[in-house]
Amino acid sequence: MQYWAVSISCLSVLAFFVWHLRQSPSNGISKASKYGLLLIILYPLAYLFYFLLTPDRSLSATSNLVYLLYHGVAAVILIQHILEKFPSCSSFGEAILVSGGLVLYCGDMLAQTLSKMEFSVSSKAFIHTPGTRSEIATVIQGVLLGLFLLPLSYKSSLQILAYCKKPEKQRTQTVVDRTQKRIDCFVFYVSLLVALLLLVPSWTRLVHGFDVHPFVWVFNYIFTDSRERLALCAYWIFVIYVSIRRFYNISKQSKTERILLRKYYHLVAVLIFSPAVIFQSDFLDLAFGAAFAVFLILEMIRVWEIYPLGHIVHQFMNAFTDHRDSEILIVSHFSLLLGCALPKWMSSGFNDRPLTPFAGILSLGIGDTMASMIGYKYGVLRWSKTGKKTIEGTAAGITSVLAACSILVSLLASSGYILSQVLLSPLTLKCLNLLLYDIQSKHKS
Repeated sequence: MQYWAVSISCLSVLAFFVWHLRQSPSNGISKASKYGLLLIILYPLAYLFYFLLTPDRSLSATSNLVYLLYHGVAAVILIQHILEKFPSCSSFGEAILVSGGLVLYCGDMLAQTLSKMEFSVSSKAFIHTPGTRSEIATVIQGVLLGLFLLPLSYKSSLQILAYCKKPEKQRTQTVVDRTQKRIDCFVFYVSLLVALLLLVPSWTRLVHGFDVHPFVWVFNYIFTDSRERLALCAYWIFVIYVSIRRFYNISKQSKTERILLRKYYHLVAVLIFSPAVIFQSDFLDLAFGAAFAVFLILEMIRVWEIYPLGHIVHQFMNAFTDHRDSEILIVSHFSLLLGCALPKWMSSGFNDRPLTPFAGILSLGIGDTMASMIGYKYGVLRWSKTGKKTIEGTAAGITSVLAACSILVSLLASSGYILSQVLLSPLTLKCLNLLLYDIQSKHKS
């Protein structure tokens, strides 16, 4: 179902842009629009073929189809909003990935919520909720739900206050602005507290039956295996503090290119996340979610200039930005964090691929860093005349990732991360299949 939800989202975005291209008077659009129309026609045929082969064609299948169509409509609305409000923040491909991911994640939240509610007809017959959720995944999803709804709550509260505001005596513009800033800050912090202290625990109690507040559960979880997890937290704090202080001082001197300075943080990500993947894999899932939530809150504070951290965060983040970040949003740190977190989250529960959780860490932390540094300093042969990517940088990135993988496999094997049963399970299954086949052949003969 998740596959079809993502596919429907991409198809809807494609249909929207084909319609937009056909409405455009520019030349050279006909070929692209015809190709897009062909894909739009072929995709429903593929889904129809899948639907005919599915044994369950009941009302549940129909409701799932409606559920998928809602994904498509939401994806079109969201990508329009992203491209209109933040035109310089992402490319078209990145906007598709962001919109599709948000729609899928929020759609899963909605499905989880509706499946736990009592309707006149059983909700489980209409709503498909794949698999079971761990407590860590529920906590992360609940916190992100509260933060996603925070802008709506904040803006709505400001509009209500502005509507109910009584006319006052004539005051200077400076006094008015200062008063409005204080009101904005107060409303933001109240909305944040309501989201984290009321909305998040209510949702987690509904979908997973939490008896305590999620923050209390996180606190208890950290101190369950206190020695190793607290040591890991202390290690993270030390590395982050040293790296931020060092790199921020370097950025103020303006002697190092910002693109190279930002790549140093990629190496810091390797130092931070790699030990956690090996020794505290589940705790790292929780830490990724907590870091993403903190990034969201800080970005809201920076954009809305919330006192007292708004100006400080903006000044710090501007020290590492370049033309890739728009004037409205700064998304480089989100890209790095999600690039490292998504492979880890998506590989949870699969133990037969030991390097999969390291995919983002290796590709971004090592491959992208080496490609940028080598390409910037020694790159001569470019892939295209207009692009900046060089063959030397690409070769350095590929070589560094392969070398890191070979070293990492040896370290994982020596540390016991790769269990013998994980390595031997495919071979064991193969031998058992051959043995059973041989026994059956002898029995028939």
